[in-house]
Amino acid sequence: MTTDEPVPESTPTDHEGQDTQPGELLIPEDTYLTSGVHIGTQQKSASMRRFVYKIRYDGLYVLDIKETDRRIRLAAKFLAHFRPDQILAVSQRQYGQKPVRVFAKAVGATSFSERFVPGCLTNPSLVEYIEPKVLVVTDPATDQQALSEAVSIGIPVVGICDVNNETRNVDLVIPANNKGRVALATVYWLLARELLRARAPEGTEPAFPLTIEEFQAAL
Repeated sequence: MTTDEPVPESTPTDHEGQDTQPGELLIPEDTYLTSGVHIGTQQKSASMRRFVYKIRYDGLYVLDIKETDRRIRLAAKFLAHFRPDQILAVSQRQYGQKPVRVFAKAVGATSFSERFVPGCLTNPSLVEYIEPKVLVVTDPATDQQALSEAVSIGIPVVGICDVNNETRNVDLVIPANNKGRVALATVYWLLARELLRARAPEGTEPAFPLTIEEFQAAL
């Protein structure tokens, strides 16, 4: 089990607001800001540069929440093409484990929280062996074993990627803070809600009684 790094709390202020219009985002901009979804790290990978909105006064890179919002929509529509039992979501990050479990239960997917057993996707002799058609990783770095096996068997990968992540093996990047407790809960809550919406017949709104708080890991 990995230990999550503390992420500075973010309060929505005028200097942190981004150029969004009412109704443009899946949730109010303030909800994104107070959850810290946009707060990155002080290190930036070349592949994540395009998702950066600005650098904060304390040296932290800030992600573009419009792009995060757009990518969550894209990921949900993409995942809707797979049967629920073909989707595998994983997290070795402590703060991602509960969100992954609740997400999987809500959408009917399979989840591996905590330790990913090597060979789960490549060794049919293992009890834990499964054959998903798509993988969702909470962090390409900490979920490297699952990511590597997905690449080796040729299935697509959806990844929540922070500013410092390398994205070479991630097919669909969701740019977001993947270390914060509330940030991860917010991203997985939105992904579950939008996936259920994408699956629903046109013109219908599926019931989704879960709250962001129900996705949050305990302190």
